[in-house]
Amino acid sequence: MKLNISRDARPQVRTLLIATVITLALWFIPYADILTYPFRIFVTFIHEGGHAIAALLTGNSVASLSVAMNTSGETYTTEGGLISQIFVSSAGYLGAMAYGALLLVLIRRAVAARIVLLSSAALILLLTIVYGLWKPLTYGLWGRLSLFTLVAGALISVGLVAVARYASARTASFFVSFLAVQCILNALLDLKTVFFLSSPFGAGVPTDAVNMANATGVPAIFWAIIWVGVALMILSTAMRVYAVSKHGASGKQQDLPFEEPLEV
Repeated sequence: MKLNISRDARPQVRTLLIATVITLALWFIPYADILTYPFRIFVTFIHEGGHAIAALLTGNSVASLSVAMNTSGETYTTEGGLISQIFVSSAGYLGAMAYGALLLVLIRRAVAARIVLLSSAALILLLTIVYGLWKPLTYGLWGRLSLFTLVAGALISVGLVAVARYASARTASFFVSFLAVQCILNALLDLKTVFFLSSPFGAGVPTDAVNMANATGVPAIFWAIIWVGVALMILSTAMRVYAVSKHGASGKQQDLPFEEPLEV
């Protein structure tokens, strides 16, 4: 089925494409990954936060959440039943994809970029304080306290607040688009990695897919394929909402850096 980009969505689509091109270009420029490193840590927080939120929604408790300097992360929760374990294990990669998709939808529906940034800052700070600090102390899990998690979570939260407070509306809108692209592309990249690690030629590295295999007896490669499919469905739905609207978006984001002037 042919999809047409609605007229009022074209400036936003252009902004999204530019953010995507910048992201991909930085991946191939030597040493430029230092510029995207904070965003990668942000995505890891969202990934681990997805596990934590899924655990809470299924009646489990979260003992700790940590993010490492190499951008990996760990979240310890009570296991619960089989359905709970499936939901919790799936919520990492899919949670990062869903968060990026949500950012796209919010921008498309003209939610102020400053509100999106402040909400994201509050989420990261909450994950850092509650599950990075308070919960490990409560459970007596001193070994799972991570100084890097606390510092990174605080700095990312402060950075998001600073952009929301001091950046122009156009810059803030572009920053949200860039953040969405980072979540989506990194989620896809991580899913590609877990797919190959789950194959017969994988290195036997512990992953969420391996956790699913241990819980269900179904091979890890099956779960990796399912997650890739669901992630692409989430992305497809978000792009339809973002770029194609049968009746037009409910509002228009006027503060995009690459917006076309209105014709009179």
